[in-house]
Amino acid sequence: MKKLRLSFGCWDYDRIRPLTDGTVPVKGIELNWLNMQVEETFWRMMRHQEFDVSELSLSSYLIAKDRGFPKFTAIPVFMSRSFRHSGIYINVNSGIKEPFDLRGKRVGIPEYQLTACLWIRGILQHEYGVRPSDMWWFTGGEETPGRIEKVALRLPPEINIQSIAPDQTLNEMLESGQLDVLIAPRAPSCFLKGSPNVKRLFPDYVSVEKEYYRKTGIFPIMHIVAIKDEILERDPWVAVNLYQAFVEAKQRVYDGFNQTAALKVTLPWLLAELEKTKQLMGNDFWPYGVKQNRQTLEAAISYSHEQGLVSRKLEVEDLFAKTTLEEFVI
Repeated sequence: MKKLRLSFGCWDYDRIRPLTDGTVPVKGIELNWLNMQVEETFWRMMRHQEFDVSELSLSSYLIAKDRGFPKFTAIPVFMSRSFRHSGIYINVNSGIKEPFDLRGKRVGIPEYQLTACLWIRGILQHEYGVRPSDMWWFTGGEETPGRIEKVALRLPPEINIQSIAPDQTLNEMLESGQLDVLIAPRAPSCFLKGSPNVKRLFPDYVSVEKEYYRKTGIFPIMHIVAIKDEILERDPWVAVNLYQAFVEAKQRVYDGFNQTAALKVTLPWLLAELEKTKQLMGNDFWPYGVKQNRQTLEAAISYSHEQGLVSRKLEVEDLFAKTTLEEFVI
């Protein structure tokens, strides 16, 4: 039988490489992998639905499911996860010493609906008592002028938000003090270049993020994998076959980490970090599937609803292809 050829928009993660190099085949499917930066993938999928299968922002996906368009359905494979306390950058002259000081400050964000920003706003509200309505929001390009939201937003009236000027960037405004704060998944170039005017709100973010995990059990999900509904309607078997292949590909990464004779990754203390991560988060520290991620998914849904990005609290089961919610046993 001829294999079904599907386009697959996704960045170059170690956890998909066994799929893209053919080490792990997908039953009945040939993937045409299109390697792109995540911002390009998300833009092209949300705005134009260009790919059959795509890595996609969790926040954007929740908005799509809430509105009924674009029409695609996820499988519980989480391409990107990240603790986000490290993604809050402050101007050192802003008077900000701790999270509570963010109240009344000018906060830049590339897009309000970005998943990293969704999580950070939720963490600030639930862990530190700072609500989104306590800050003034400014959106625009972080390094290049002219960035806009991928989807039109319908935010609550108490949210103070505006676009920066067409010739401005968030990076320049943060360094100059026109913004007090930048919240973003990408570190601004002024910070990476060592500007004395910019630092992280949480300099020891690793310790803070580990304590957050101990307290909540949440490892924030950033990106899911979405399949066009027209594909699933025609060939419903695609969802499970892709899911099984992604699970096997991730296991190959775990197996590589466990090879102690030589370091598979270019990090000198990889094994020590792996041991510490397993001690805190367990052997499957990057879990796929709904059961293992229900608490994290419910938190993301709750934050999205609280922040006015979605109109209703979606059910976790409604986010994913039904065939991926259960497995056969022998």
